[in-house]
Amino acid sequence: MVDDHGRFAWYELMTTDTAAAKAFYADVVGWGARDASTGELAYTLFTAADTPVSGLLDLPADARKMGATPRWMGYVAVDDVDSSVRRFKRLGGAVYVPPTDTNIGRISVVADPQTATLALASGLRTGRPQVAALDEPGQVSWHELLATDWKKAFAFYSELFGWQEADADTGSADTYQLFTAGGRTIGGMFTRPAVVRVPFWLYYFSVGDIGEAAKRVRASGGQIFVGPVELPDGSWIARCTDPQGAMFALQGKQNRDRVERTAGSEVAWSSAWGGFSSRGRMRVKSRP
Repeated sequence: MVDDHGRFAWYELMTTDTAAAKAFYADVVGWGARDASTGELAYTLFTAADTPVSGLLDLPADARKMGATPRWMGYVAVDDVDSSVRRFKRLGGAVYVPPTDTNIGRISVVADPQTATLALASGLRTGRPQVAALDEPGQVSWHELLATDWKKAFAFYSELFGWQEADADTGSADTYQLFTAGGRTIGGMFTRPAVVRVPFWLYYFSVGDIGEAAKRVRASGGQIFVGPVELPDGSWIARCTDPQGAMFALQGKQNRDRVERTAGSEVAWSSAWGGFSSRGRMRVKSRP
């Protein structure tokens, strides 16, 4: 059995217009939608090839009154939510929603010491595979933390989840640190530039053709504020907002007849954001 502890295992979009969000992500990413509501909660599953990828629900009225805006949130699987929350607090994090039994499992919404929000979960009942093929269309392909101080952020998450740094055979990881969970490189961290006002987690959705997907973002009422940008491995990324203002990113190829996937264990990355840019390609290896 795969050890799920420390892996991103689920994602949710909380928004102000769920009907519009269904139409937008169906058009841009190709997701289907399946009703999974209960008597207490209206809930939709976004699906790729009929497999659940993420959830969709209304942004609660109380949260809106407190100034919350539409957003994507990632769930990290843990063995025990209650004990993980206690450890989270000891390490300097904050708890926004205490451990609670929900329609998808036992969860808690938390913020790291630099205020980036995410959730912890155990006993997930979403139907999403424990280890998804991240590069398949419709999957969440990358997890990126824009931190106030990425080195302190990495130390926090490494202590909490056991995440490992991914070393580079060439170049330097001083500006962008790749990290692994369960031996798999799944994301990166960097210190946010001044144009990014608050720390947050950004999630990348895999698409077949980034150029066509970018056109669909604009045509469907979203905005692209970075990209499409080409990475050294030939893939492309774009950072976007949907019509309700939730931030997300896309990753894919620009021309499938011309671009080939990087072989081996090379991982390309880009921390371009507004006027700030740092890119490279790393051959990664997990630290023992």
